[in-house]
Amino acid sequence: MPKTRAELKLLLLQIRSGDQVRQEELESFAGYCGLELSQIDVLNVFDQPEFSVNAADAYDALLVGGASEANVLLPEEYPFVDACQRLLAHAAGQAKPVFASCFGFQLAVLALGGEILHKELDYEMGTLPIALHPEAADDPLFRDTPDPFYAVSVHKQYAETLPAGCQLLASTEQCVHAFRFQDKPFWAFQFHPEVDKRVLVERLTYYKDKYTEGDDHLEQVLQAARETPYSNALMRKFVDRVLL
Repeated sequence: MPKTRAELKLLLLQIRSGDQVRQEELESFAGYCGLELSQIDVLNVFDQPEFSVNAADAYDALLVGGASEANVLLPEEYPFVDACQRLLAHAAGQAKPVFASCFGFQLAVLALGGEILHKELDYEMGTLPIALHPEAADDPLFRDTPDPFYAVSVHKQYAETLPAGCQLLASTEQCVHAFRFQDKPFWAFQFHPEVDKRVLVERLTYYKDKYTEGDDHLEQVLQAARETPYSNALMRKFVDRVLL
């Protein structure tokens, strides 16, 4: 018998070191999933860098968040990167429902055998128009999303191509932005479905020294920011159409 929404229990693989952003990210995931905070357990890799590939087995789904204090291309500096990849590869093999955002997207690409590149200048930052690919028309999450739609995207690492077995769903001129792995309930997004305009303002202000060239640049990005309702709706669709 299918579970009710109130019976669902999800695991959030979190890659955040600051207390403020940890809490904000958890609240954003819960809010846009339409779940209570108590329905999402957190495995934060800064607190627990080593963990079993079975960490998500007992949960209804695995969520993976973003990161601004880590780099997927530096596993020697961030040893949890390898453990995260093993967890995602195991989830894919077990057909565990997965919803991976930003850093989670990059981890998923690597876990499935793909390549992540780095861009130090002129990287995507702000709310961007994301273009859908034809396969999105039949996808459970994207089938009623307009083309293009706006989403929050702030990242220096990116993917130009996808691993074998991945279905491209959305992209910008610069990079891949969404894919599904085979016919399994495994989705990854380079943009941030869990972040809206309000949180973008808070997040970029918090990380302005990392992503902007100063207060004037920050203000320019924030002034151009748009609301992102169709991107934010993807999480609720994941729960409603995949988990329930």
